[in-house]
Amino acid sequence: MQINDLRLFIEVAELGSFTKVAVQRNTVQSHISRQISDFEKTCGGALFRRTGRGVVLTEFGEHVQQRVRGWLKDSDELFSDIRQTSKVPMGEVRIGVLPSAAHPLMTHIFKRLHHEYPKIKLNIREGQGSELDALLDTGAVDMAILFRYEKPTGSDETLLSTANTYLVSCPGLSLTYSDTVDFKRLQGLPLVLPRRPSHWRSILDETAKSKGFSLLAEVEADSLRVQKEIIASNPHMYALLGPFSVDDELRTGKLQAAKVIGPDLKRFVTLAHPKQGHFTQASRIVSQLIKETVAAWKGQLNSPSGSN
Repeated sequence: MQINDLRLFIEVAELGSFTKVAVQRNTVQSHISRQISDFEKTCGGALFRRTGRGVVLTEFGEHVQQRVRGWLKDSDELFSDIRQTSKVPMGEVRIGVLPSAAHPLMTHIFKRLHHEYPKIKLNIREGQGSELDALLDTGAVDMAILFRYEKPTGSDETLLSTANTYLVSCPGLSLTYSDTVDFKRLQGLPLVLPRRPSHWRSILDETAKSKGFSLLAEVEADSLRVQKEIIASNPHMYALLGPFSVDDELRTGKLQAAKVIGPDLKRFVTLAHPKQGHFTQASRIVSQLIKETVAAWKGQLNSPSGSN
């Protein structure tokens, strides 16, 4: 039994004539009669009584009509809901993010999704550069916000922001009091540095080597929170961090920073997508919201107003 059989049954019941239904459907009367006969066999009893002027429902047919009308009404509402839902973006979007991009950027993206696209769910995973690249390569995430050391050129990666490098310390230290500090001034400084192996650590070490010295890593830690807490509570310690990592602490006066120059050490914040894989409607929306938000924040990962 198919839904078309049920709709044909209701048509015949309403018009009371095989011939009228045949004309309405642009077919022959015998075809309609045969379909109704097959439907009656499926139902197990006569649904219509033939008269000289057409057909009328039997008592059994009246009973079946009530049930069929209710079922068709529910089915029409179901399909209407399904069609409407098909126009609503939905699904889970898995994002890998740098710790410095997790908040407030992803917090803001969640708020927008919750308001504008409530059926899109975020699955956010923090990680460092190499880890995020591995997640992209294996398809474990649908997109990732990460650091690059050269501007992206491929279609699968979009430049969001450019980040300078800052020498960061607790407040009151003369070396970070001015706007800038030359890289050669890092010689002999007790530093909190990212652990090896990492691309960023290699760049820092190679830059120091080109200047004729080695960086003094008194502590190695990948966690931004650990790095910031160590330098905040130890007046002799420094770290090399990006502006997005310390924006709140600089604003509240917990930390102090000077931009490293000679050379300028720039990192490029990009939004990357897997080279292979299906890009869903939900993923496209999240990707666009991220780009729009960073652009509205004038290329920052933090809101210029400081609000979330």
